Amino acid sequence: VGLVRSEASAKKLMAKTKCSLEEVVISDVTQMQFEDVGDDSQQNPWPRALDGAEAMVICTSAVPQISKLSVIKAMLKIPLNILANKKAINFRDLVFKYKPGQYPEMVDYVGQKKQIDFAKKLGVKHVILVSSMGVLDPNNFLNQIGKDKRGNGHGDILIWKRKAEKYLCLSGLQYTIIHPGGLVDTESRKMELVLDVDDALMRNEKKSISRGDVASLCIAALTVSGGKSISFDCIGKEVADENNVRSPEDVLKDFLETGKTADYRLGPASY
Repeated sequence: VGLVRSEASAKKLMAKTKCSLEEVVISDVTQMQFEDVGDDSQQNPWPRALDGAEAMVICTSAVPQISKLSVIKAMLKIPLNILANKKAINFRDLVFKYKPGQYPEMVDYVGQKKQIDFAKKLGVKHVILVSSMGVLDPNNFLNQIGKDKRGNGHGDILIWKRKAEKYLCLSGLQYTIIHPGGLVDTESRKMELVLDVDDALMRNEKKSISRGDVASLCIAALTVSGGKSISFDCIGKEVADENNVRSPEDVLKDFLETGKTADYRLGPASY
């Protein structure tokens, strides 16, 4: 069952995945109050379709919107940039902002904490959290989105994601935390999945991964984790023969045997 906050999100999900209406539940978890709900209450603030869920996959994230004014300014600079033998468009000139109330702190921290609390109330045993690679670098450009040139504003998306990860680690639930590299809309199962921890993969020249491969890793985590909690990074690597690409289940199973997992002692104290 897919849980979304709005009817608009439900329509997008159905169009993208071709799922049926019966497979989508519309409910805003961030507005639910769990504190006074007893285990046997018939007045639970969530749809009954979610009762009995054994696992939860959390893949919510704040999404910035590009400033139209910054696009116009960047376009006007194109002739001058070309004359100066520079790139036609400097993408650093583009400004991204978050919609009011949909800032990283509210979506990636407060909202995800609420979903984790929800999982505990539902009796979920295993939570899969899709986060992001690059969380150990506070100067990562993703953290600057939503801020002005003085550093003020609603940004720090990777910092808030890291805080939510730590909350899940301390929740008592079994967890799998996945840090994908740059998400791309390419066909899945065409690249070899590479897993590691603590941003080691950030040193690679190519750090992207298919969205479909990330989804497959989420499913693999449900089937091969064996009760183990783990947090890891992942990217895709080109191979000579696509027919020899290992399954996400095999890749994750081998990685679990290494005993590696993210070290949450790393990173700035603010994390």
